Amino acid sequence: MNNVTNLIYREPSAPVADRVADLLERMTIEEKLGQMMQIDRRYLHDEAHLATFHLGSLLSGGGSAPEPNDAKTWADMVDRFQRVALSTRLGIPLLYGTDAVHGHNNLYGATIFPHNIGLGAANDPELMRQIGEATAVEIRATGPRWTFAPCLAVARNERWGRTYESAGEHPALALTVAKLVTALQGETITPASMLATAKHYVGDGGTTGGVDQGDTELPEEELRAIHLPPFVDAIAAGVGSIMVSYSSWNGALLHGNAYLLNDLLKGELGFDGFVVSDWAGINALDGDPGFSASDVATAVEAGIDMIMVPELYEEMFALLMQVVASGAISQERIDDAVVRILRKKFELGLFENPFADRALAPEINSAAHRALARRAVRSSLVLLKNEQSLLPLAKDGLKIFVAGENADSLGHQCGGWTLTWQGGSGPTVPGTSILDGIREVAGSANTVDFAADGVGADGHDVAIVVVGEEPYAEFSGDRRAPDTLGLGDDDLRVAERVAASGVPTVAVLVSGRPLVITEQLAHWDALVIAWLPGAEGGGVADVLFEEATPTGKLPHSWPRTAEQVPINVGDADYDPLFAFGFGLAYE
Repeated sequence: MNNVTNLIYREPSAPVADRVADLLERMTIEEKLGQMMQIDRRYLHDEAHLATFHLGSLLSGGGSAPEPNDAKTWADMVDRFQRVALSTRLGIPLLYGTDAVHGHNNLYGATIFPHNIGLGAANDPELMRQIGEATAVEIRATGPRWTFAPCLAVARNERWGRTYESAGEHPALALTVAKLVTALQGETITPASMLATAKHYVGDGGTTGGVDQGDTELPEEELRAIHLPPFVDAIAAGVGSIMVSYSSWNGALLHGNAYLLNDLLKGELGFDGFVVSDWAGINALDGDPGFSASDVATAVEAGIDMIMVPELYEEMFALLMQVVASGAISQERIDDAVVRILRKKFELGLFENPFADRALAPEINSAAHRALARRAVRSSLVLLKNEQSLLPLAKDGLKIFVAGENADSLGHQCGGWTLTWQGGSGPTVPGTSILDGIREVAGSANTVDFAADGVGADGHDVAIVVVGEEPYAEFSGDRRAPDTLGLGDDDLRVAERVAASGVPTVAVLVSGRPLVITEQLAHWDALVIAWLPGAEGGGVADVLFEEATPTGKLPHSWPRTAEQVPINVGDADYDPLFAFGFGLAYE
């Protein structure tokens, strides 16, 4: 660290406002602009550039992890970057961010919790608090002090590929997820905090047709009533940063919307943290690919404080210098952005303690955290059908047949944003598959046979068919065609084979949204919605065998047909297969 002493900004006991003002006065325009840039670690050409370009922030986006992908290597990497930043003239530390959206999901071996759609079904603020606190501990152990969570979207169309990142179709559920802000940060931001990000501001769950990065065509009254409330709660909880949505509102891109960012967010709502763009989110403002002087000026003047570049940082730095020299961005706006960023760095104690808290490493995927994740799975499951009280299953000598690829794929049950952006198949992370959980909980008195293709159900007492979706994230997750909201061909064949056997059947659906299963439902005696439960599949088995009772309620109205989508509670012609808030319990 540069040996600078007797300066107010170096005094931990000085008020944050005084420290920020003192540091700002000492900064050159180059140093200020560097604070306003964030790049992904994958695109850092030379670690010395952290100092050369005075970079204020790095991130690990989906799949951006060091090799080997373990806690020590993460901590070594972040600390190494931090030392370069601290070697500069003013010694301003980095703020390192990561996409930890259902646990520290970029880290191999982290605790992977259910995605938000399952937590919306649980709708338990205390559970959210415990998950947030556990996640913060695991992230801090590896170095980052900022997570791009919670996602406060209110998903109104199941065709949207990010539906599972939302807690549900009603703003009340997103208000529960907003409790993660306090869980991550504490009552106030302190050196023990993980900086939270409320995203994506605002209305991304309401685009026409459920198109990712599409247009939310709503009057302001509806935008405020449906999509704004969780952000109001997050701001009241002191959220440190807010990420802007790629989407538009009535044709105007959010990344350049001065009314929503400056007037509403920073003015009316009094948000005093900093606003960060999404990944290359400013690039589309002028209608052409890549970023331009117009893009940069429009975004910053509209209220964006930190630009997630995330790749061409040398070009971005030069462009920022050019735009400032031209007067297209005011000095006052630059100072406001830098003050907002520095304030959070001081509040987080980064100037005094910039390095990973390695003493927390034993808590990563600890027994307590895995137990919490398993409890979260139990709480998120929704029982939609239970003919003849088939569930719960007994543990007294049943011959059980398990079918479906999703039964034995940790990657599928974790979904997207798990080690990689789009997720993967098979044993991608440590954990317990649903099949392994069934074998564990069923006990030695029962026989459990498995065939992914569904062949061999005859002669069994009960079949458990685990079907659903393969992992995805935005872009590839959108389902725009009319016939793409049902089960895939392989799962349909599995379901048909088991149905042909005549064996009483429990269906377990692993998916990031409601799927059209009306026709198949007639062949299932029981139906359990598992959503994307994460790495502790034993929680599903706990409910199947009454180690726990089902308590989850539908966070989305369940459509009868694809033509009904979008369908939301309160619609004039509301006629779902299962209503919003529905969920059975055991008798």
